[in-house]
Amino acid sequence: MSRIRVHGALPAVLIAGMTVIGAPVNCHPFIAGAAAPAPHEQAPQRKYSLLWKFDTANTNKVAIEVSGVSAAALQRLQKSNWGLSQWHGLLSVFVETADRDLPPMVGTYHVQPGLLRFEPQFPLEPGVVYRAIFRPDKLPGEGSSAATHIVSVFQVPRREQSIGTVVSHIYPSAEILPENLLKFYVHFSAPMSRGEVYQHIHLRDGEGKVVELPFLELNEELWDNRMTRLTLIIDPGRIKRGVRPLEEIGPALEEGKTYTLEIENELKDGNGNPLKETFQKVIKIGQPDRVPPDHTTWKIQSPKPNTREPLVLVFPEPMDHALAQRMIRVTFESGKMLEGKRILEDQERRWTFTPTATWHPGEYKLAIQTTIEDLAGNNIGKPFDVDLFEVDRREIDTSTVYLKFVVR
Repeated sequence: MSRIRVHGALPAVLIAGMTVIGAPVNCHPFIAGAAAPAPHEQAPQRKYSLLWKFDTANTNKVAIEVSGVSAAALQRLQKSNWGLSQWHGLLSVFVETADRDLPPMVGTYHVQPGLLRFEPQFPLEPGVVYRAIFRPDKLPGEGSSAATHIVSVFQVPRREQSIGTVVSHIYPSAEILPENLLKFYVHFSAPMSRGEVYQHIHLRDGEGKVVELPFLELNEELWDNRMTRLTLIIDPGRIKRGVRPLEEIGPALEEGKTYTLEIENELKDGNGNPLKETFQKVIKIGQPDRVPPDHTTWKIQSPKPNTREPLVLVFPEPMDHALAQRMIRVTFESGKMLEGKRILEDQERRWTFTPTATWHPGEYKLAIQTTIEDLAGNNIGKPFDVDLFEVDRREIDTSTVYLKFVVR
């Protein structure tokens, strides 16, 4: 299989101008749409079809497959060294909208036995209508004798109507946050829509005034696969010492002050409905944290054998909520990983692991990736904010460190 990666940083809702063949129709997800030959044209010798294929693990992740392409044409595609514009010329996917001046969706093209496959970079949005266009005349070696354009229209089913989506959690949950805080994680009770996030999320100071551009505003928006968790990154230029934004504008957060993180109810959920209510979280700011986490100071509470008691790991400071759950693994002494459930609680100071099976007596290890972060983005052995005048600092070169414990 040939795999051609199409690079780009454009959201999935971008489209480009196109010629519409026939009237728009509402197609079933698994029914291909094809345009009939124009008058006075010879009917195509090959029969092509388009298939919108769901990912069973994520129903918003849909790929577009083209069947009917000859083995010779697929082989030529496999050996081609095409650029982005050539792939878009052959197979492109758009969002149905009145704006006809934006480019096609970005993603990955695959040449597989018997078919051509396009996987959009971002999941498709519920309720949005998409149009795929396949142009057989652009196949290498086919030329003008190939069939006319094949068009298929598809709409991701809308999610079931809910009583109202709300903000369910915001992390960090600690009462006092460092002045150089790096991230917020905003959790929603139901999937959300992509786009316009930064227009409806504000950071206000103690007097209610909006803080100017506190977040690193990314076109892609940092959502998880389920579209229920949004990552907000404080602009690093407002954190790192010695850089112009910090010197000219000042920090986004200042020690000793109180702020309010506000998520307006105008923010839309996956069905296009506004949030049930505006959410506000008041935060207090303490002194900056520029000391890297030291895993040797973490305290382990070992479970009893022949039970499914949780293993407990206690940190002396709050850790990054998402990373701490992903970057700490429990293994046997041999290195084989244990399956189980990981939870971060007590204002992100207490990590627990409950195994799927009971603990057996013996030696175990905690494998910890050194890229794990505290609330200020400091890694194990490496601070996020390095003062250029500070030369006496410790760094760890390895990507993983270990803590041993015994079940007995």
